[in-house]
Amino acid sequence: MAAQCVTKVELTIACTNLLDKDVGSKSDPLCVLLQNTSGQQWYEVDRTERVKNSLNPKFSKKFLIDYYFELVQKLKFGIYDIDNKTYDLSDDDFLGELECTLGQIVSSRTLTKPLVLKNGKPAGRGSITITAEEVKDNRVVVLELEARKLDNKDFFGKSDPYLEFHKQTGDGNWVMVHRTEVGYLELTAKRLRPFKISLNSLCYSDMDKSIKVECYDYDGDGSHDLIGSFQTTMSKLKEASRSSPVEFECINEKKRQKKKNYKNSGIVSVKHCEIIVECTFLDYIMGGCQLNFTVGIDFTGSNGDPRSPDSLHYLSPNGVNEYLTAIWSVGMVIQDYDTDKMFPAFGFGAQIPPSFQVSHEFPINFNPSNPFCNGIQGIVDAYRACLPQVKLYGPTNFSPIINHVARFAAAATQQQTASQYFILLIITDGVITDLDQTRTAIVNASKLPMSIIIVGVGGADFDAMEFLDGDDGVLRSSSGEPAVRDIVQFVPFRKFQNSPKEALAQCVLAEVPQQVVTYFSTYKLQPPKNPAA
Repeated sequence: MAAQCVTKVELTIACTNLLDKDVGSKSDPLCVLLQNTSGQQWYEVDRTERVKNSLNPKFSKKFLIDYYFELVQKLKFGIYDIDNKTYDLSDDDFLGELECTLGQIVSSRTLTKPLVLKNGKPAGRGSITITAEEVKDNRVVVLELEARKLDNKDFFGKSDPYLEFHKQTGDGNWVMVHRTEVGYLELTAKRLRPFKISLNSLCYSDMDKSIKVECYDYDGDGSHDLIGSFQTTMSKLKEASRSSPVEFECINEKKRQKKKNYKNSGIVSVKHCEIIVECTFLDYIMGGCQLNFTVGIDFTGSNGDPRSPDSLHYLSPNGVNEYLTAIWSVGMVIQDYDTDKMFPAFGFGAQIPPSFQVSHEFPINFNPSNPFCNGIQGIVDAYRACLPQVKLYGPTNFSPIINHVARFAAAATQQQTASQYFILLIITDGVITDLDQTRTAIVNASKLPMSIIIVGVGGADFDAMEFLDGDDGVLRSSSGEPAVRDIVQFVPFRKFQNSPKEALAQCVLAEVPQQVVTYFSTYKLQPPKNPAA
């Protein structure tokens, strides 16, 4: 799948204490930015200007780069002393470099690191400082509309009207940017619930650019009837207030040409129009929000004896299996957004020492008071050490581990800022036994700052998992309570067996930025630090 660009990031570069390679003057440094493709291939993205005679340059040219949360974007910043006019850098003195990820930069917002030479040794006392800033227009239009006297397009019963908003592209074509829910409008005047459209989506943030609004009558067979349309601009919409609404006649051109005394096909009244600023995903990350990563591993008997090559827990000669591949893939992305890089990891469905009672929530390092593993490698090491000590059993219960993480997420809600968000990765081989309890646990967790990623390994039928992923409808608890937002993303590992190693993380993490933004904006929580400060 193609990754969705979350936003664009502008990087500003400065260096201090660079090596002095020029006799009689100081170095004339330039910074080149390289990006890593899959494997070890690096390609040049851009380079700054040359700053003459400086060991402490502040480069004025910025690097503009697309940011993808779900990818590990490896970057290399190389500093060269430029003493000739050739574009090739191989004949210029190398002053040092820094290799890092874009995730590390945006989560720090300002990253200062020592420069190193090609052999890995320090480049004297040289250091580089990279500052990230999101390039954005995060203004959002909030609209509240009312319609009256709309033409009735249905012979039996009332019409089911809805509105479509269109913006005009540079070549004059109209592109739909928003559709209201069907039935928002009644034929008799009825006020709509307020709804939001990004200002950039609506009119390219241009207050005087034309906006076309079309009113349709919804038909179940897809042959929706046009009631009428009108054009306006953001400047005009902004004049609306509850005491003085702005009104537009819906005009149906075909009707107007046929009827001599045609006036209109109804009135759309703008009761309220407001432009507000909403935080983006990077506003939260750069403002100090931590992503807390927890892993839950299925140790049920259906995985097979770990000593057998047929088992999903069998470690191949190179020391990996589908469980470890999923942990590495997802964990390598998320670790950049957690400063202490200490990750709790739990198992479920196994008989554990010393009593060999079945547990659905045991730390795989067997330390209940400190279930944290040091980095992703720490989780891998704990998993490998745990495997020979437990007896795979059952059943497959998800709710204990979901409720465990939910307790921490609930405690984080006491902080009154967008300071922490929790991501639970569950890796499983089979069908859930406690489906009702799991549904209830997910519905409760949907009110908390957390997301759940489920990766299904092996060849089982995962229909129940698809059911938990609310993409096709709202998940409900066993008592009928709906989830307030979709927080589950499920993928079967087998879809990615022959894909590049980054593909699994791309797929399961693609929805996380929007889930983070939706939660914090719903509860009107601001980042701990002002990212613009």
